[in-house]
Amino acid sequence: QVQLVESGGGLVQPGGSLRLSCAASGSIFSIYVMGWYRQGPGKQRELVANITSVGNTNYLDSVKGRFTISRDNGKKAVYLQMNSLKSEDTGVYFCKAYLPVRAAEYWGRGTQVTVSS
Repeated sequence: QVQLVESGGGLVQPGGSLRLSCAASGSIFSIYVMGWYRQGPGKQRELVANITSVGNTNYLDSVKGRFTISRDNGKKAVYLQMNSLKSEDTGVYFCKAYLPVRAAEYWGRGTQVTVSS
């Protein structure tokens, strides 16, 4: 069982930056694939970025070069550094932990990111 709590969202102007954090507790964090998802107004939830237990990363095309996902297994945390933010990045950002061998997944409650002038 994994509990996830996101933080770091807020209101930012276009071109600005935010750093999201996801704190995990409960199980062995290092073995999970960690991901950030987002759901914009009237849109379906989509994968923004994920990172495997060994640090391999994957990004949504529209955020490549602007967002960076990272993890700190000692702190049981995953981060999403978001730069050059655009209005279309607006949405609720969710953290997800996935354990492939058990097909088990856990979600946080999300943090709101609003990009607006």
